[in-house]
Amino acid sequence: MDQRNATNRPGAKHVALLAGVSTATVSRALNSPGAVDPATLQRVRDAVAQLRYVPHGAARSLRSQRSRMVGAIVPSFDYALYAKTTSALQQHLSAQGYSVVLAEHHYDLEQELHVARQLVEHGVDAFMLVGIDHDPRLFDLLDEHRRPFVLTWGVDTTGRHPYIGFDNRAAAQEVARHVISLGHERIGIVSAPVEGNDRGRERLAGFRAAIAQAGLKEPQVEHARIALHDAAAAMKKLLARKPRPTAVLATNDVLAVGAMMACRAAGISIPDDVAITGIDNTDLGATQTPGLTSVRTPIVEIGEAAAEQLVALIEGRGEARSRVMEFELVVRDSARRRLRRKDG
Repeated sequence: MDQRNATNRPGAKHVALLAGVSTATVSRALNSPGAVDPATLQRVRDAVAQLRYVPHGAARSLRSQRSRMVGAIVPSFDYALYAKTTSALQQHLSAQGYSVVLAEHHYDLEQELHVARQLVEHGVDAFMLVGIDHDPRLFDLLDEHRRPFVLTWGVDTTGRHPYIGFDNRAAAQEVARHVISLGHERIGIVSAPVEGNDRGRERLAGFRAAIAQAGLKEPQVEHARIALHDAAAAMKKLLARKPRPTAVLATNDVLAVGAMMACRAAGISIPDDVAITGIDNTDLGATQTPGLTSVRTPIVEIGEAAAEQLVALIEGRGEARSRVMEFELVVRDSARRRLRRKDG
């Protein structure tokens, strides 16, 4: 790693020169990005990334002392499960005298990089990141400024980065195999968007793999944002197919419950007409009528383990390590054995 001293570190004037703007514009871009036009803002951000620039005052603070703050950057505040993970992280950190700084990036990995750089500038000691997919420049940033981190909610099969998570593909395969074992052959899928979302991508791949291994036809797939209304709209499209699927697999419980809403609105019985399953085993799914068959994932345990590891890394009491956690199929009444009818 480059060991340049403070006098050789890039300054705002170097960023300004590379971006072709004034130092005042650099300051506005870093502190009030909304006040700078998008093209100029992008030039400044590119220059900051190329130079690996951190304001000198923040850099001195980082070198001199810990802030006792951990950054948790999640894809979205709208998805309640990330709140459960970060709540567990906060509780365990608080007991050891640390606080959490929470940020979101809306599945935009470049925005995640920008947010992480801001948190580094404000002295955050370490990071909990969600998922395996990240801009490579993010890891360069954290390495340059010696900020420990842990990836969560997934498994980094490359072995390059420490993670605490579970096998999303295997979890999806397990619930898909359960549905297939009930005699369902026409299967539909409601999937979260997969761009910038390795969890959704791996779950969708797990569904497809189980269906292919069973020798069944390619599943009908509709994508939807993780919101009940969007999921209901996606399910409505699946129900309009001829012939319609006898079972629908959703990549999370929110999408599954949205699918159930569409069935109720159309007068379609669950599970007699259509079986529905989810993943994550949330209260939302468990309290439906019928209760949602799902996969319990270690949402809280991930936050607790991440807190323990990050504190140990910050305080020099251990090395970064990876951990694969268990999941469990939870069978309820939203999926049952296929009743053979005239439509097959």
